[in-house]
Amino acid sequence: MIVDKRADLAGPGIGDYEELEKILPQDYTSLLTPKETQKAIFAAKNYLEENLCKALNLMMVTVPLIVDVESGVNDYLDRDGSRTPIQFHISNDHNQHPIDAQVVQAATKWKRVALKRFGMQPGEGLCTDMRAVRKDYFLDHDHSAYVDQWDWERAITADQRNLDFLKEIVGKIWKALVETERYVQDLFPQLKTKYPNLPEKLTFLHAEDLLDMYPDLPRKQRETAILQECPAIFIVGIGWTLADGYPHEMRAADYDDWVTPAVSAEGRQVHGLNGDILVWNHVTKRRHELTSMGIRVNGETLRQQLEMTGQLDFLKYPYHRAILNHELPLSIGGGIGQSRTLMLLLRKAHLGEVSVTVWPKILKEMCARKNIFVLE
Repeated sequence: MIVDKRADLAGPGIGDYEELEKILPQDYTSLLTPKETQKAIFAAKNYLEENLCKALNLMMVTVPLIVDVESGVNDYLDRDGSRTPIQFHISNDHNQHPIDAQVVQAATKWKRVALKRFGMQPGEGLCTDMRAVRKDYFLDHDHSAYVDQWDWERAITADQRNLDFLKEIVGKIWKALVETERYVQDLFPQLKTKYPNLPEKLTFLHAEDLLDMYPDLPRKQRETAILQECPAIFIVGIGWTLADGYPHEMRAADYDDWVTPAVSAEGRQVHGLNGDILVWNHVTKRRHELTSMGIRVNGETLRQQLEMTGQLDFLKYPYHRAILNHELPLSIGGGIGQSRTLMLLLRKAHLGEVSVTVWPKILKEMCARKNIFVLE
């Protein structure tokens, strides 16, 4: 079981299409036509974007697709090196003034710099219509090389760096998701049939408590088990090493704060000011992650986390030095998966039904046999 737990921490880089064929639904029929799907995508997207900005006091801003390697602002997603960005050389001016660039994997660090650039004060923030490429995913029903997110960030005060404030912000995001589901169902009533709606209440659970409930199960199986009882959860404290010697999931050391001590609802001493919203997907009958978010590191916790992960060399980058020197705002932020959310709200069996990207031939043929038609 220990080996299974260790393997479960890795990024989704290894898969099995024979296993995926068993997982994909056997009796699927889309509730929306292709034309209706496109209309529903933009209706839901615009509604959620607008209401998310209202709820968190955010403004929409432009966001980069590529960044300079030397800036250190690209997102490495985890800390085991399993998911690396696409990098390329821009020769520019006959290589007299070249740039080594990377395609972003997420805008996590860039957003915090942007808070300062746009003069955001505590209580103000930004939201982006972010596009990224993650080349090391196994391409299955809910992982794609093409990633679209509402990447958002909000400036906070030092006394807001606590678990209660994190839960308050998560609650506002959840309310916006629930209201978006109702909105799109008013436009397309057929979406009300067959599958249950999201619950009004989101259950908060610390990763340590979840481990206590299912001590012998690896992380994804723990999530699947709890979602049978609570169909919508926010798992707090992702990245800190738990009682079994493993973190709930690998989390990069230089954006979310997963070391700060906190007290769980049950009164136990725990760690971490971050987490994920997961729901039960009634179409795929599987766990379904919608968003990852958290209060960001300050100078003290950045150094502590980099030391724990053996990455103190990151402190050479301008981004990391700016945090140490208190030159960037304290913040909270996250990324809400657009296609993941639309897949759920529009009752789709596959991510490719709501986003256009590349899929291997074996997957497209498999989906077609199951009446699932991915966009091309």
